[in-house]
Amino acid sequence: MLRFFETPLALLLATQIAATHSAFAQMQMTMNSPPENFTQAIEAHTTSGTSAEPASTPVPMLMTMRGSWMIMLHGNGFVADTQQTSPRGTDKLFSTNWVMPMAQHAVGHGQLTLRTMLSLEPATITGRQYPLLFQQGETAYGKPIADGQHPHNFVMELAALYDLPLGDRTLLSFYAAPVGDPAIGPTAYPHRASAIESPVGTLGHHQEDSTHISDDVVTFGLTHGWLRLEASGFHGREPNEHRWQVQQGSIDSWSARLTLQPGKNWSGQYSYGRLHSPEALFPAENQERMTASVMYNRPSRQKESGNWATTLAWGRTRDLPDNLIENSYLLESTLRFRARNYAFTRVENVDRTSELLLGEQILPPDFHEEPAGRVQAYTFGYDRDIGRLPHLVTALGAQVTAYTPGSILQTVYGSDPMGVVIFLRLRPGSQTHP
Repeated sequence: MLRFFETPLALLLATQIAATHSAFAQMQMTMNSPPENFTQAIEAHTTSGTSAEPASTPVPMLMTMRGSWMIMLHGNGFVADTQQTSPRGTDKLFSTNWVMPMAQHAVGHGQLTLRTMLSLEPATITGRQYPLLFQQGETAYGKPIADGQHPHNFVMELAALYDLPLGDRTLLSFYAAPVGDPAIGPTAYPHRASAIESPVGTLGHHQEDSTHISDDVVTFGLTHGWLRLEASGFHGREPNEHRWQVQQGSIDSWSARLTLQPGKNWSGQYSYGRLHSPEALFPAENQERMTASVMYNRPSRQKESGNWATTLAWGRTRDLPDNLIENSYLLESTLRFRARNYAFTRVENVDRTSELLLGEQILPPDFHEEPAGRVQAYTFGYDRDIGRLPHLVTALGAQVTAYTPGSILQTVYGSDPMGVVIFLRLRPGSQTHP
């Protein structure tokens, strides 16, 4: 029988995997116990790639045991309708969604995790994009996407992870993924507890966490106490617009990440990467990327009734060799209160380039990308759980975003563009509150 847990992340796998299968059985009996250290939180592997959120972060999911295998399923999905003002604004009905099945088993002296992540967005987002004012990056039908966010791939991740304890507080980790998430950036926005109630992406996605779907990823990590070091090799080109395909490429890019988790409610990271030819429209340009983030999570005293998750993030890309620099700054927060209610906000300050001003047209042969100013985006939203469907948590909600573009961008967008999204949210789980 499926069981539902909405407990802190590290409680999902609360005992450290010891050296034998009998120790794994002991983990089954004590999986509701709190974690003793950072390594136990890592072994849960319920976040994006090998990233880490605070150990106290709740993760709604379905869980069951099949023999000595622990089977889990979690995900998130929205049916959304957006309406936008501004001469560049459009309206659309679409669905953003993903689901992540995973299985864990003791192998040798460590733990094996098999995980995949799938999305139906190639079918539920028509025209290869959904409206998102001031967003830029990637292509649709051979043209740059402007004021839109591309869908995720059908196969977002296909990965195997192996964790080998080297002591009570030390863990050696390996991650291999034909499609996966290298060690760069914070936990990607679809998975962050601070962003999980919003149906749309962040404007800083391509400076902060766009590598969360990369080809041929290999990552090695070493954790001791509250500190973790990781290094990754991967294929740097972002997925092309044919989202049903599993794409591959040689390992030509690398990254490194330092993660600190000084307490159960805190997690921070700094990462650096060199990406080879990430953009299809600029194949000769390599990119340097730096990110830093701090996450804070605070469960309520009655954990089933509330939680407060917050992320502060910075991303910076520098195109080589023309030295074009783009920065993005993000503050987002989600408060769950009185069990069924969620209030959330997202504030962004991002650099945009002259490519955005051209709209969705083939770039001229002599085009040279230059800074076009900054835009601030202020989002406020609310949703509330409804219904009692078996193994499915549903909610109705809405969010409003107001934008403040710089003077150059105002000539195209106007001085006060806005966007509204009304949505139905669904995810695996069960109603555990009255």
